[in-house]
Amino acid sequence: MRIELPEKVKRIIKRLEEAGFEAYAVGGCVRDTLLGRNPDDWDITTRATPAQIKGLFHKTIDTGIQHGTVTVLMDGEGFEVTTYRIDGEYEDARHPKEVSFTTSLEEDLKRRDFTINAMAYNDRAGLIDLFDGKGDLEKGIVRCVGNAEDRFSEDALRMMRAIRFSAQLGYEIEAGTKLAICGLSENIRRISAERVQMELNKLVTSPHPEMLRTAGETGILKVVLPELQLAMETPQEHPHHCYNVGEHIIHTMQQVEATKELRLAAMLHDIGKPQCLTVDEKGLTHFYGHARASAELAREVLRRLKYDNHTIDTVCRLVLYHDYGNGVQPDQRKVRHAMNKIGEDLFPMLFALKKADILAQSGYLRKEKLEGLEEWKRIYDEILETGQCVSLKTLAITGRDLIAMGMKPGKRLGEVLEEALKLVLDHPEYNRKEILQEWVLENHTL
Repeated sequence: MRIELPEKVKRIIKRLEEAGFEAYAVGGCVRDTLLGRNPDDWDITTRATPAQIKGLFHKTIDTGIQHGTVTVLMDGEGFEVTTYRIDGEYEDARHPKEVSFTTSLEEDLKRRDFTINAMAYNDRAGLIDLFDGKGDLEKGIVRCVGNAEDRFSEDALRMMRAIRFSAQLGYEIEAGTKLAICGLSENIRRISAERVQMELNKLVTSPHPEMLRTAGETGILKVVLPELQLAMETPQEHPHHCYNVGEHIIHTMQQVEATKELRLAAMLHDIGKPQCLTVDEKGLTHFYGHARASAELAREVLRRLKYDNHTIDTVCRLVLYHDYGNGVQPDQRKVRHAMNKIGEDLFPMLFALKKADILAQSGYLRKEKLEGLEEWKRIYDEILETGQCVSLKTLAITGRDLIAMGMKPGKRLGEVLEEALKLVLDHPEYNRKEILQEWVLENHTL
């Protein structure tokens, strides 16, 4: 079987081979090429030692020299070239205590995580597939190389990677591999929050975020996101809903675009419902105040997983306001005030989240809910098109104008601007400098 290697990869392999060293493209780039995808990067494995690699190329960077990895620069583009290696004992469920170099490609491939990531290729030898990775690609299976318990005991993060690959590719996790995850899921506690976050991001933005169910079935969710595991066990007995809280969350995630902020907001929008659950005399469940509770809990979760402040702020605002305006007949004044309160930048994502939330509910009043949302969106678009003011940045009068009129800088100046903004939110036609200056003179002492 022939794979078309990029020219620079061919040049690196050729130079190594001419010097007497085996070299292959390896891992994810081979997998993605067999799937008809363009790899994000190309990794190369070789019998040559790091010192020998560095001696053969003019420009190199010691990116992981202790693990045998040298980055070779070809016309400014970097390619990781790694010596065949055998990993020593793993002491922290993540990193080997030591690595030793080997001259055997088979030994190098045996230490890799999954069969679909343990294939190598060069034009001379063709595809090297010692563990039937190509067969697993064709069958749609994620399977460990060798003994699954050994692979996951070496590196616990591989358990999340298995679920993530199944979500990205739409594959099943092989039964023995899945069973091993169930037995070792607690080891994820030894993995840093930053690494867990990276895998979670890839999972939630994948074509199959519903693979979070597999994370729940295997015990991973209980460790990484116990709040979502609890939601999976929380009923919703109400005409508006046809799923429990967790299933509703997953269906909401499936309905939004695969961006990090939107998928995280969908995942967390009802995360506070379990703590707000009440049951009335008819047996109907209610979750009063769940939007605020969910936003507060979402902030805790995202901080625990070391998300950046921008992501936390965006996601938590979406969660807090995901029910805002439901059942309210909108008009321009209400929508302007909502844009000011929530943030005009957030509205496109908020509309997407609200629509997904509706589509993940029962069919009860769905048509009316979608029509109401569409009316909010129509008025929002109208406000944008006509350039109406909804925040201080487009208010026709500024702090400098007030100072020029004789007002002293300070807290009161800001308060006057906020009052002027409230006036304009109610009466957009007043957003003219001369009108607002006259209003200030009539209502405030300079």
